[in-house]
Amino acid sequence: MKGGVFSAPGDYIYFKSQVPLHKIPIGSKQWRYYDFGPKVVPPLICLPGIAGTADVYYKQIMSLSMKGYRVISVDIPRAWNNHEWIQAFEKFLDAIDVHHIHLYGTALGGFLAQLFAQHRPRRVRSLVLSNTFVETTSFSAAMPWAPIVGWAPSFILKRHVLSGIRDSPQEPFIADSVDFVVSQVETLSRDDLASRLTLTADASSVGPLLLPDSSITIMDTNDYCATPQSLKDQVVERYPGARQAYLKSGGDFPFLSRPDEVNLHLQLHLRRVGVEAQPDVIPSVPKDGSGGSSNEPNNGREDADDSSESDKRDSEAPSTAETAEPPLAPEATGSHDLGNQLLKMAKLSEGSDESATPPLPDAFFGDKQKLLVSGAHAFFGDKQKLLVSGALLNITCEFLILNLLPFYLGNCTLTGNVAAM
Repeated sequence: MKGGVFSAPGDYIYFKSQVPLHKIPIGSKQWRYYDFGPKVVPPLICLPGIAGTADVYYKQIMSLSMKGYRVISVDIPRAWNNHEWIQAFEKFLDAIDVHHIHLYGTALGGFLAQLFAQHRPRRVRSLVLSNTFVETTSFSAAMPWAPIVGWAPSFILKRHVLSGIRDSPQEPFIADSVDFVVSQVETLSRDDLASRLTLTADASSVGPLLLPDSSITIMDTNDYCATPQSLKDQVVERYPGARQAYLKSGGDFPFLSRPDEVNLHLQLHLRRVGVEAQPDVIPSVPKDGSGGSSNEPNNGREDADDSSESDKRDSEAPSTAETAEPPLAPEATGSHDLGNQLLKMAKLSEGSDESATPPLPDAFFGDKQKLLVSGAHAFFGDKQKLLVSGALLNITCEFLILNLLPFYLGNCTLTGNVAAM
């Protein structure tokens, strides 16, 4: 965010107005996710890196859902070890009633996707891995302070996370993607950052997968990336039969800087592994804010302990409920209709004389209504008189104060001189 305050892109604001954000508590975990597209299609679940949130995949959600695919983008919840992550993610899938999934993970998200595929092979149908790794030993060695990461202040954790992002002149699309991700990092709480750094620094590795290499696509960028090239090469060596889709450029966040290429590779991958799109079932967002493919297992519940960071994240763009047209009010009857007529009469009387107020038809009002209307006329007439009287009184007081103040000050000076003598 060089040169000023970050401004959210227009397509992101539109996305926020169209796609509802879901928050559900499952056990001790708070899940925040987007779910959009035909429910009959097996979903592509996107897992962000250490600096990402569910919002960073908004370009994939909008594009692929319009082509008939279901896309779910999630925040990585607070998990402090790999086993805890696997159990939490499985409970999340059960809660939203999803059984067979396709995973797209970048950086840390790709590593967690591989771990889940290793330990829950029946649920994972395919993998798309981007700029990721198969072991975290090198990260653990680079963070000797990992055991105390849970006690580190937020600004130190954010600085460490952002230190891996290249801070140098870049082409506009890559620079915009960096700005967007940095803005998302600012919304993460200290515990969110600490848990993600703990997962990264926890020395572990991915074991053998039952998933065939033909169901894996490796999508890496050939330019600068925070993930060392040696670690990306390990992924290629681990899955020699995987399809390789390299991007000439794109930086750390090609899903934002090169969305058209990434979306094309994702679409080709889904077709190759047998996912049939449903373009005839175009998702829509009803006026009540529920998404076309939303599953609300908690019947609209919200976690009472939502952090202020999540609220801040949600306030960056207008919500569906805020942008929806308000419902039409029912037709007024009885005394409510009379109140509307009196309000109109009051506005007319404020802008003109009482004699200029048009008379109301007797056939419309009864004796009681006539009395109320005449009372309203008298009230607003007296109100105007009081305003004029008050203005004259203020002018008179100011005149007296301005003219008598010099005499008062002169007397005070004379009295002081006499006392000094």
